[in-house]
Amino acid sequence: MLARRPRDPLQALRRRGQELKLQVDSLVTESQLTGVLEPSKRRDIYQRCIQLKQAVDENKNALQKLNKADESAPVGNYEKRKEEEYSLLEKLTCQLQELAVGISKKDTLKEEAHSDKEEDDLTEEDEEETEETGGEEEESGEEEERQEHTSPTQAEVVKYFALGDFAAQQAGDLTFKKGDILHIIEKKPDGWWLAKDAEGNEGLIPRTYLEPCTKKNKQESSEEGSKEGSEEDVEVVDETADGAQVRQRTDSHWSAVRKALSEINTIDMLATMGAIPAGFRPSMLSQLLDEAGNQFRASYFLQPELTTSQLAFRDLLWDAKAGTIMSRPSLVSLILTLWSCKMIPLPGTSIQVLSRHVRLCLFDGNKVLSNIHTVRAVWQPKKPKTWTFSPQVTGILPCLLDGDCFIRSNSSTPDLGILFELGISYIRNSTGERGELSCGWVFLKLFDASGVPIPAKTYELFLNGGTPYEKGVEVDPSVSRRAQGSVFRQMISMRRQPQLLVKLRSLNRRSRAMLSLLPETLVGSMCSAHILIFYRQILGDVLLRDRANLQSADLISHPMLATFPMLLEQPDVMDALRSSWAEKESTLKRSEKRDKELLKAEFLLVYHDCVLPLLHSTLLPPFRWAEEETEAARWKAIADFLKQSRENEGSLKALLSPDGVHEPFDLSEQTYDFLGEIRKNSA
Repeated sequence: MLARRPRDPLQALRRRGQELKLQVDSLVTESQLTGVLEPSKRRDIYQRCIQLKQAVDENKNALQKLNKADESAPVGNYEKRKEEEYSLLEKLTCQLQELAVGISKKDTLKEEAHSDKEEDDLTEEDEEETEETGGEEEESGEEEERQEHTSPTQAEVVKYFALGDFAAQQAGDLTFKKGDILHIIEKKPDGWWLAKDAEGNEGLIPRTYLEPCTKKNKQESSEEGSKEGSEEDVEVVDETADGAQVRQRTDSHWSAVRKALSEINTIDMLATMGAIPAGFRPSMLSQLLDEAGNQFRASYFLQPELTTSQLAFRDLLWDAKAGTIMSRPSLVSLILTLWSCKMIPLPGTSIQVLSRHVRLCLFDGNKVLSNIHTVRAVWQPKKPKTWTFSPQVTGILPCLLDGDCFIRSNSSTPDLGILFELGISYIRNSTGERGELSCGWVFLKLFDASGVPIPAKTYELFLNGGTPYEKGVEVDPSVSRRAQGSVFRQMISMRRQPQLLVKLRSLNRRSRAMLSLLPETLVGSMCSAHILIFYRQILGDVLLRDRANLQSADLISHPMLATFPMLLEQPDVMDALRSSWAEKESTLKRSEKRDKELLKAEFLLVYHDCVLPLLHSTLLPPFRWAEEETEAARWKAIADFLKQSRENEGSLKALLSPDGVHEPFDLSEQTYDFLGEIRKNSA
């Protein structure tokens, strides 16, 4: 007979939580006597700490998977009770960790004594200070462990050559130069290998700086030939997120990736100077946006796609019964919420950070399959290693901060997933050089090995260093180096690993119906989804309903269709449109809101009244990413314009005013060339 599921799952978990609390309280009381107890008793309490923490973690995981629909009867304040229970479990976790730290400090085991100062304080603000004070003890521990457990006869000696310069970061490291031949004595699992140079000096080196010597031998004909051969080797052997090899490509996508890889030497120099952590790289997704035209921008994926015959639209069809475009279900349609990023390493003081953000897109382990969507993060000076986002953006709050994203894809590849790249835009104080760095990436596959979609829940994703075409690179290798030793030290190390917290949500009927009016492949912010839907509906009216001859490819006079792609690259103007439309919508009657034709007509009036004057105003500085002064000047110009339009009941007075200077008129502002804008079928 099958076991019956508890009738009240939340109540059962709360009951289990109370049991765990009693056990933790009892253990804390018992531990107060550890000062006079034998070491064996202290070790017993330490092991019980670990076991209890595992039980608490199991209860937390079960709580995260729980939904209101699992209850057999309605539960009042369900989400509040769930949050309270989760807070209790978090408190128990902290108690157990503090208790285990106290026990390990008194333990007589040698390897745990080395972690006293390092594990004493787990707060982000004191972590760097902890690393400095605990460094000497850990270095001596590593040296003793190396002498005790390592010898050249125990491991095969393999020759590697150095890809770049590396300066010793602490005692026990081995300094080397680019091109040096190194003998690997031991390959440690934490990524720091024991090596010997040509002069017989031994020390630890990071494995990410090494390549097997056989590849070096192929490139020694000349210095120039060496550089060219090195680039070709990178193209052949770089591994994807799934471990597959990447073949040589010449398209704009791979060119941007290759450029990012070629800049690694510059980044190595910054890492050696201590300006950035070792796992930082030039941002691959930023390179794609800059180098590939509009191929990876939302304005491209929002355009209709032609069929293989090039004679009809594949994803923009007319529904005669509904009198609008036909909804298009896709294989993947979900909402993703970015919650926070934790333990993101800080760059050095020689670099000024201009923007912290996450770029995300659909990915198959080899290539990008959608537009690249960017969400800007916020942070507090007291917690500089924690980034947060703003879900459910409303009003005039910038859509660039919207942590709620929709994901749509019709790709049938079993390796489909979401690629997240955490990035910073920066400026070097000494040279004024600007750039964008990847602070880590992670690939979340949307289907398991059986082809079943992964569950809609919260995911805690640990970040990888390097690029998605590198494997085994850590964001900050020094974290894992300090994890050697006890189980608890490894547990503490896991808490210090950079991670991204996201939540996948399934769609309700209303959201599914709304998003099905968008293209089959698109990533964007939920706060502007209704604006994109208006665009697609008006696009369908113009191309499918109102065109006198469907075989005609003439230019179409329609300012909104002609300029809307520009709007997608200027998020502050999109915010102005969202704000203006929200004000207009609030004045409409309920019956008017149900009239689709009236809504589209009113939306066009708002667009003409708000967006068109702003896009071509000389008072609005050109949009530049992560330039604070330019962003502030644009916000002020937009706010002043909206205020004048509101006071004058429209923008006509502002348009005719001698103070409102605009760019010279161009025919492209008025005409929509759909043959020049549409996407060609890629099948």
